[in-house]
Amino acid sequence: MAYVKNLFDQNFIQYASYVIRDRAIPEITDGLKPVQRRILHTMIEKDDGRYTKVAKVVGEVMAYHPHGDASIYTALVNLANKELFIDKQGNYGNLYTGDGPAAPRYIECRLRPITKEILYNPEITPYTESYDGRAKEPVAFRAKLPLVLITGAEGIAVGMSTNILSHNVHEVIDAEKKCLRGEKFQLFPDFPTGGLIDVSEYQDGLGKIITRAKMDTSDDKKIIITELPYGSTTESLCDSVEKAAKNGKVKIASIQDYTSDHVNIEIKLARGVYSKDVVDSLYAFTECEQTVYCNLLVIKDNMPVQMTCTQVIEHHAKQLVGVLKDELENEKRHLLEKLHLRTIERIFVEERIYKKIETQKTEEGVIKAVKDGFKPFEKELIHEITDEDVDHLLRIPIRRISLYDMNKNKEEVKAINDRIKEINKLLKHLVEYAISWLEGIEKKLPSESLKRKTQLTNIKAVDVKAVVKRDIPLKYDEKSGYLGTEVSGGTEMIKVTPYDKVLYVRKSGIWSVSESPKKIFVGPGMAHCGLADKDSLSKVLFTIIYREPETQYAYIKRCKISAYIMNRDYFFAPDGMEVLHIDTRKDFKFTLNYVKKPKLKILSENFKASSYEEKSLKAKGVRIVAKEVQNISVQSAKPENGELFK
Repeated sequence: MAYVKNLFDQNFIQYASYVIRDRAIPEITDGLKPVQRRILHTMIEKDDGRYTKVAKVVGEVMAYHPHGDASIYTALVNLANKELFIDKQGNYGNLYTGDGPAAPRYIECRLRPITKEILYNPEITPYTESYDGRAKEPVAFRAKLPLVLITGAEGIAVGMSTNILSHNVHEVIDAEKKCLRGEKFQLFPDFPTGGLIDVSEYQDGLGKIITRAKMDTSDDKKIIITELPYGSTTESLCDSVEKAAKNGKVKIASIQDYTSDHVNIEIKLARGVYSKDVVDSLYAFTECEQTVYCNLLVIKDNMPVQMTCTQVIEHHAKQLVGVLKDELENEKRHLLEKLHLRTIERIFVEERIYKKIETQKTEEGVIKAVKDGFKPFEKELIHEITDEDVDHLLRIPIRRISLYDMNKNKEEVKAINDRIKEINKLLKHLVEYAISWLEGIEKKLPSESLKRKTQLTNIKAVDVKAVVKRDIPLKYDEKSGYLGTEVSGGTEMIKVTPYDKVLYVRKSGIWSVSESPKKIFVGPGMAHCGLADKDSLSKVLFTIIYREPETQYAYIKRCKISAYIMNRDYFFAPDGMEVLHIDTRKDFKFTLNYVKKPKLKILSENFKASSYEEKSLKAKGVRIVAKEVQNISVQSAKPENGELFK
């Protein structure tokens, strides 16, 4: 048993860590999940500037991604719809309506040039073997922009999830520049569907936002939705409006969706209803308003870490400086090597060192003759001559030696030295270079992507309970003993909303509070039914008259309900008592009829309820009279009729 438990524990930990790191949570270094990284890596490898069928790209990505083509296809479409990395051609679905894309064999894609500038630097990027060991793939691209904030991400792993909202690329770049300068900055979400958002509780990426649809209410009899809230499509939003209208929460005549490349949902209002009367109801009961909770969870240093937007920007500002430094140093190494080759080529030809190999009989002798020929010129060399350098020199054709252009060599050497000086200068001013790089990349981005689409505003939350009308009849059927809004027939007790709490009191003295019931069994005999909010309860004074079984004495108790636990039964009278009557009138007359006895002359007496003081709910009742009570008669609610009820 212990072996099986350890086996399960070990396998579960492996599975959980795999899902967290390799599937659901993005890596902070490049802001990508593994499937997205593999798609971009494949497209970079195969990029020739022309469009390629998505089906072909998906097939090539499968060499790196072992989870089937469906997940790759979906991820590629989502990535292409971000309008940053992939240039798309064909039907990639409609972001507004929620319509799906065409099959992968019908649509095409190619890499945007800016993708390589942001992600691709293979000489300083760590690579690992693919799942079958046949190829190499990047552990993570060393991205120069915080893509996790620009593109956003959603993912559910084992025991954790992430929900990172997308941000405007211009604002992200501006925040990174401010971070590099040591200035303060603040970031808020921006969605491609537009809409309105309240970011007062965003908490730097760890709180929540309230998002709303943008409406045109200039026409009193018509509402036009022009922008969608985050997470909605025109189809889901229309469905929510129709459902609310069917339930009587929103009064509309019709709703039509005319969306194409822009959102256009037209809501025509019912007769006698105007747009100002309906807007709050749309926000309260439909997808026109939604609350989105954020959780900025990423993989950092191979572990899931919760971060804020500010921390992500600070991390990427340091990363950008580090990447640019590594690129410059790598370029400098290449230039120095190139300068070294040009120098030894010039000396080899100019000083006729190649003449010294004519008398050599062996390969070792040739190599030694060349190296010895360079000894007088060691001060001019970047580094000492290696066997690879000798091999390079010996491969120079005689034709090239005879036509060697010294002036061209000097110009090339000068250009290399100038670039090395420029690199040395940039290495001393890396922060300024990083800022200029950000400014340069921003100019290459499409102007449309730099504009903020979502409008920041202060949203006053709509109180659903205040907007909804209390118009649902709550009925009680005494024959069946059922109470609820879906009870057919019976007597209407009160009108309620779906959000009301209802107090119902049985004639036995048992009372309970529950949400507006659709259909609940309370048994025969209903003494009272009313709303259980504070205002309603404070106005209701309950009078309970009960009898002690042993002595047959009657007691009266007057109280109000001030506190309760939902869906729990309470008893007005002490345990074991028999409730004779429950009333909610402030004053009424009642008659006690006594048990007949030989010496008892007065067989009944009248009393007034107002003669007795109000007590707490848990207090015991006051004995009315020290006589055995047979039954009770109570004055009717309509005294003029002269009716009494028992």
